[in-house]
Amino acid sequence: MKIIKVNLGKRSYDIMIGKDILSNFDFTKLCSKKCAIITDSNTRKLYSENLENLLNSTGYDAKLLEFPAGEKSKTWEMAGKIGRKLAKEGFDRSSTIIAIGGGVTGDLAGFVASVYQRGIGFVQIPTTLLAHVDSSIGGKTGVDIPEGKNLLGTFHQPKAVIIDIKTLETLPEKEIRNGFAEIIKYGMISDKKLFSYLEANITSRPDGFYPHIIERSCRIKADIVEKDEREGELRKILNYGHTIGHAIEAYENFKISHGEAVALGMVYEAKIANILGFLDKDSLKRQNKLIKAAGLPTEYNFKNPDKIIEIMRKDKKSKDSRLYFALPEQIGKIKKENNKTALPVDEKTVLKSFYKI
Repeated sequence: MKIIKVNLGKRSYDIMIGKDILSNFDFTKLCSKKCAIITDSNTRKLYSENLENLLNSTGYDAKLLEFPAGEKSKTWEMAGKIGRKLAKEGFDRSSTIIAIGGGVTGDLAGFVASVYQRGIGFVQIPTTLLAHVDSSIGGKTGVDIPEGKNLLGTFHQPKAVIIDIKTLETLPEKEIRNGFAEIIKYGMISDKKLFSYLEANITSRPDGFYPHIIERSCRIKADIVEKDEREGELRKILNYGHTIGHAIEAYENFKISHGEAVALGMVYEAKIANILGFLDKDSLKRQNKLIKAAGLPTEYNFKNPDKIIEIMRKDKKSKDSRLYFALPEQIGKIKKENNKTALPVDEKTVLKSFYKI
C-alpha cells in the first residue's frame, strides 16, 4: 500500500492507495464507534453493504444512508434530508461519516459532515477513477443550486482518503474516461512527464498503468493543497477546464458527464490560451489528440453561446461578473501574471474560442 501524506498541520491526513484493501481495512484510528456510511444507490450493492457488515461485525454501530445516484441528488434539500436522518439516529459530534462512492457522494457527504453539529469527522472512500484522483482530496465539499454548480460549499478536510484500485474493475468504460479527463488536466497544469506517459500508454493501458497515474495525480493534488488549502491563488490552477466545463455541464442539465465537460472545457480554454498567445498550436493539438485518444469529446455545438457565458458569469470562479481562467502556456505549466494564476479574459475572446477550433 502506498501512503501519501497531505500536510496541513492539525488537519493533516493520509491518502492510502492499494488493491483490495477495503475487504479487511482497520478503521480503528479513523472512525468512532458510531458511524454513518453515506452512499448512492449504485454503490450500495457493490461496496457499501459489505462495508457496513464489516464494521458491524468488528464492534461498530454503522448505519447505511442511501440517496439516489446522480448529480441531481447533490442539493441543499438532500443534504437536509441526510442531516435529519443523522439526528433521528442519534449521531453526535463524536460520530464519523464515511463517504463511499464517486464525486457526488464525496461532495454531498463531506458537506453534510462539515455542517452537521458544526462539523464532524469524515472519511473518503472514492470508488471511481475521477474521485480517486480529484474530488476526494483537498477538502472541497459542496452542493448545487439552480443558479450554479457547487455554489454552496465548505472546506472540510477528511480524516483519510482510502483508494482501493480494485473498485475500477466494476466501473464502466465511460467512468474510466471521466477520470482520464482530470488526469490529463494534471499533466497539462503541472507534469509534462505524466502527460507524455499518458500519450504513450492511454490506449494500451499496460500493467501498472492505473497505480502509476493514480499515485502521480494524488501527489500533484496533495502538493497543491498543502501550499494553498483554501484556494488563495495556486490552487486555482486545478480549475483548468472547469470554467467552461461547468457551464456546459449546467447548460446540458448534467446530461453530459463531468469528465466529458472538463475535457471540452480544456479544449476551449486551451484555445483561449492560444488566441492570447500563451500556448503554441502544437501543444494545443497534442492536448486535443490525447483527449480524443482517451475517448473523450473534443468538439461541442454551442447552440446558445450567450447562455454559456451567462452561466460562467454566475460561477464561483468569476469575480465582479468578469471571467477568470487558469490557462496553460505550455504542457506542464500554467501561465502566471504578477503571481496570479487565474487571469481575466474578455467575453469576446471566450466567444471566439467557441467557433475557432
